[in-house]
Amino acid sequence: MLSNLLVRIDLSRKDFSKGQRKIADYIEEHYDSAAFMTAAKLGEEVGVSESTVVRFATQIGYDGFPYLQKAMQEMIRDKLNSVQRIEVTTGRIGDSDVVESVLNQDIDKIRRTIDEVSREDFKKTVNAIINARNIYVFGAKSSSYIANFFAYYLDLIFGNVHILNSTSKTTTYEKLFRISKKDVMIGISFPRYSAMAVDAMSFAHDRGAEVIAITDSMVAPVVKDADEVLLARSDIASVVDTLVAPLSLINALLVAIVIERKEDIKNTFIDLEKENRNKEKARQDSLAKLDSLSGNASKKVYTAADTARFEKAFGGKNFKGLFDRRRRKAKQDGETAKTEEAQ
Repeated sequence: MLSNLLVRIDLSRKDFSKGQRKIADYIEEHYDSAAFMTAAKLGEEVGVSESTVVRFATQIGYDGFPYLQKAMQEMIRDKLNSVQRIEVTTGRIGDSDVVESVLNQDIDKIRRTIDEVSREDFKKTVNAIINARNIYVFGAKSSSYIANFFAYYLDLIFGNVHILNSTSKTTTYEKLFRISKKDVMIGISFPRYSAMAVDAMSFAHDRGAEVIAITDSMVAPVVKDADEVLLARSDIASVVDTLVAPLSLINALLVAIVIERKEDIKNTFIDLEKENRNKEKARQDSLAKLDSLSGNASKKVYTAADTARFEKAFGGKNFKGLFDRRRRKAKQDGETAKTEEAQ
């Protein structure tokens, strides 16, 4: 069964020879390409003999290499549905401590990402983002969360960021309509891959934009139109999409951008903090004015300018009702105080 493939590898790993461990690592990381290789080709790719590949298949419980190949091909076709994910996860963890097991798997994904990410493409990506007129970030389904995270901080730094997370072609193409060679398109796509991500990357490539793919494999669909590819290990054999390594890679990109443009970014954040302080001061001043107006029960009118200023300071709230409520409360408090004095 498909759901047993990764579990079988994990359960048998301690008994593997050095050559078999190489095969196991290759299948776990490149099952999508290994699924269509012959035993001889897989052995050549890994650096072991064909007979070692055949023995590996029987070692993990298959009746020969063709059955192992079929399991890998089923894995590509199905991409592990939710029930299969649960089976694999429970099979991997068994009676082990859940916290330790899951966190160690995430640590392993980060370690593999450190080894595999192209430093050359990483540097090119940083420079492309810094020099872009506009930055477009695409991420749909589970990838939308890290795409939003990335876009949020890029927009704080540069202010020229467009986030795309819709699977609708109409919506996506409307947002990409003006993309050109002066812009950058960043496509974030992990299993299960978004077909719209592939279309968006292709559209941006045809318009001459710099296209950057952040994904988990060189055979991922978004790679074909990418100028730079950054690989980050994810784990489709999990109850949920494990995106710890991709998020760490994005964090590294943000840090590298800040280091590269340290002074400019410092000035940007100084201006942002100054603007926030001015907004807060205006808000506090308006609040004091509001209290003064609404606390005076004898004041029956307030100007349109007062209302506009308050609504701007407090995000468009309706202040007529608020004024009236505060006046009524102030009047009631005054009457209560007079009653208590009389008593």
